[in-house]
Amino acid sequence: MAKSVKKPAKPARASKSAGTTARKADSGRRGSATATAISRSKLERVRVPSAGRRDDATEGKYVYCVIRSEQPLSFGPLGLGAEPSEVYTVHYRDIAAVVSNTPIVVQDPTRENVLRHQQVNETVMQKHTVIPMSFGTVFKTNDDIMELLRSAYDAFSDVLKKMQEKFEFGLKVLWDRDHIVREIEEEDEDIRRLKGEISTQKGSTYFARMQYGRLIDAALQARSERYVAEIFDALRSVSVASRSNKPIGDRMIMNAAFLVSRDMEQAFDARVKEIGQQYDKLTFKYTGPWPPYNFVNIRLKLERAH
Repeated sequence: MAKSVKKPAKPARASKSAGTTARKADSGRRGSATATAISRSKLERVRVPSAGRRDDATEGKYVYCVIRSEQPLSFGPLGLGAEPSEVYTVHYRDIAAVVSNTPIVVQDPTRENVLRHQQVNETVMQKHTVIPMSFGTVFKTNDDIMELLRSAYDAFSDVLKKMQEKFEFGLKVLWDRDHIVREIEEEDEDIRRLKGEISTQKGSTYFARMQYGRLIDAALQARSERYVAEIFDALRSVSVASRSNKPIGDRMIMNAAFLVSRDMEQAFDARVKEIGQQYDKLTFKYTGPWPPYNFVNIRLKLERAH
């Protein structure tokens, strides 16, 4: 079977969870946001009161990620918008949000917008450890962002420390189901016998077909689980952590993300290629490096005080 071990430039996918737009509360109410920072098993919640209501504010701040930096930075005209807007930093102490100016609207997760969001994170990632924010995270003012950074400072600092010098790599494994079925039929005597009964069509084949289907499904499940377990096991020593996501479609048996230290990137890359050669009947789709989308998740929501 054909096999590919490759790193495409940019897949069209959003960060793990869809973002929400942080907005001001209605008149007479005070809004607040809750930030949840997740790094593997750690969960910390912080409350962030929003700034006062400004009826004349039409431009907000789109937040791409959080980094560690004390100095103001500019990353050029990379931001969302018909004309790419300037991407810069908003600071609190030694951490900063990477933002661009944007109208206060709900950003549509179109392919172009998602890729622009990812492009900013990938550009920043070249020189900084990033905590990627969910697509569509918008605040009204710099003051709101600084208040988020202040209130979530301990959580952000902890995650930045854990993610320092680490990247995410994606690995999808696919197979040719019909080819695997033929292999199983050749190897399993019971399945081969049932297939023979069905093909000769001697009498009713209903029960033979039912039993054949159950045995094939069980054999496919067992074989895919074995392949996936072996691949995870082979990559354990060259990665910090891994995450298994739901496979997409009938051909995919593995959809995983791996967190890899910068100093182990070459070793991880070599191991993936080695595994790809070992399992020559499987197809490997290997992407990265990316920001740690699957290992860091920031959610913001508005809470209203009555």
